[in-house]
Amino acid sequence: MDTTVDRTATAAAPTGEPAETGARAGTSGGASGEALQDGIPQQRGATTEPTRRPSTTATWRPWQPRQPWQSSQPWQAWYPWRLLPTPTGTPFTFSYVTVLLVTSLIADHADPSLVHALHQGSSTDVAHLVQNPVLALVASALWVVGGVMSPYGIGFLLALTALERRVGGMRTAGVFLLGHVLATLGTEIPVGLSVLAGHLPESSLHRLDYGISFGVAASVGALAGLLPPWFRWTVLLTFGGVLVAELIEFTDPLTNWGHLLALAVGVAAWPLVRRPVRRRPDTAV
Repeated sequence: MDTTVDRTATAAAPTGEPAETGARAGTSGGASGEALQDGIPQQRGATTEPTRRPSTTATWRPWQPRQPWQSSQPWQAWYPWRLLPTPTGTPFTFSYVTVLLVTSLIADHADPSLVHALHQGSSTDVAHLVQNPVLALVASALWVVGGVMSPYGIGFLLALTALERRVGGMRTAGVFLLGHVLATLGTEIPVGLSVLAGHLPESSLHRLDYGISFGVAASVGALAGLLPPWFRWTVLLTFGGVLVAELIEFTDPLTNWGHLLALAVGVAAWPLVRRPVRRRPDTAV
């Protein structure tokens, strides 16, 4: 069968309309896809798809998360006021700092005997941990040894603010609490065992121990995991060197060992703080 399309134009229709080719009218037996003639642009019935321009905007994909130390708006991290906690940007750190300010004012201006009784009642010594461990652990974290302007007070302000801005309040509280609890138990349990074995006097069961330093050390260790490599190891070596120097001085070996243990807990928490988290854009400052 001859399926060649007749390319000769037919006579004009009587109505004055333009003549249609046999291929256009579908009278030549050709398929509808063969009805368009070559070399004639914009024929009726032709379908053209619009050309899509390649997108030049980078699209974030859930399976390609940003690295933890890569902020979506890195220029904001250098604003000075972002180093300080705010009620909307860092609610956990801001609330905690408010509590520490109140307890520091009490420690500075209240009667010394009352302050000593409060510290003794908040101590995480072996006797209090055996009687009421939860209350002892919570109460001991309400005080700052030396006040909020002490090194650990300033470290708390800077480290927890930076950590919460990166990973949120829940993870920041978890890291702080984990370091505080594990370092406390890691230093007090050996004291209790030594007393039972007769290596330490019974008065060691009432050793005064309170403060936020264990939680701060853990927060510094966790925050280091979110920093660029060169800055990360600088922070760890500097802070760890200070802790080792304090341990060598042997002024308070149990507390010094607790600081090193808490720092190790913070480093061990790197997988937790590096895990991507979805949250709304941080517009608060």
